[in-house]
Amino acid sequence: MCSFLQISRNMHQGNQTTISEFLLLGLSNQPEQQQLLFVLFLGMYLVTVAGNGLIILAIGLDSYLHTPMYLFLANLSFADISSISTSVPKMLMNIHTNSQSISYESCITQMYFSIVFVNIDNFLLGVMAYDRFVAICHPLNYLTIMQLRFCIFLTVVPWVLSNIVALTHTLLLLQLIFCDISTLPHFFCDLALLLKLSCSDTMINELVLFFVGLLVITFPISLIFFSYICIIRAVLRISSTEGKWKAFSTCGSHFTVVLLFYGTIVGVYFFPSSMLPDDRDKIGAVLFTVVTPMVNPFIYSLRNKDMKGALRKLINRKSFLLLMPWASTFLSSQ
Repeated sequence: MCSFLQISRNMHQGNQTTISEFLLLGLSNQPEQQQLLFVLFLGMYLVTVAGNGLIILAIGLDSYLHTPMYLFLANLSFADISSISTSVPKMLMNIHTNSQSISYESCITQMYFSIVFVNIDNFLLGVMAYDRFVAICHPLNYLTIMQLRFCIFLTVVPWVLSNIVALTHTLLLLQLIFCDISTLPHFFCDLALLLKLSCSDTMINELVLFFVGLLVITFPISLIFFSYICIIRAVLRISSTEGKWKAFSTCGSHFTVVLLFYGTIVGVYFFPSSMLPDDRDKIGAVLFTVVTPMVNPFIYSLRNKDMKGALRKLINRKSFLLLMPWASTFLSSQ
């Protein structure tokens, strides 16, 4: 991808002066805070990778969890690992080396994949809401509706759409020229900030960003809203309290993640700027790329008995094999 970016850049460079790298100022310009930020974000990164990795392993190794709901959850966990990996490792490396630079090609690549994985989260939350709608409102037809081919389709579509969105923004960005100013007041290459740095006319980029962003957010939210309206109506028709609680508990984890994800959007980007600190873009980015991927595994594991059971079996299995290395050879021979 870097070679493609370099060729595209050379095609549109012309005789104008362009920059070869950007400077990422990070979350703080205070030297005494850098070590604290390094330890904090390294810990959050390791927790995120370990937590989401355990969920993927548990779902893959436990045949009881080979259902549509957990297929979508495994994809969400993979997207969360990828999302935090696009920004935090580079930030940690810059702090460790006391360097703020990132090459032009690396910056555009980082921006591309950050757009991809945030949008995948967005689309998957809509898909998971639809899955819960079918499970609760049409339980007798669930297996008929959510067949393997349809589930694969619902899994692939978010990846395809997210890459189309990211590619659209990237190709438009490659038409722009960046002149003397190369400083980004952020810890990763954010599209909106890159548009502000350009010395070209960015009107088309901003219009596409607005309309595509509106469509990308509106469709999953509408699907989630429709699904939960139908779910609530179906649950209220259940006569027993135990039945209502069981139905609600099946979508409790998903609803919690939805509130966290879209609550961040509303809280950071829709409140008046006078009510929020000046660095609200950084706050929103940290919540999107670091905090949400980190807490998602805890939400799904702590509120889901099947997931807790699968994780417990996974940990016991790994602990057993580590304590008794000969067991793996013995088991493979059986």
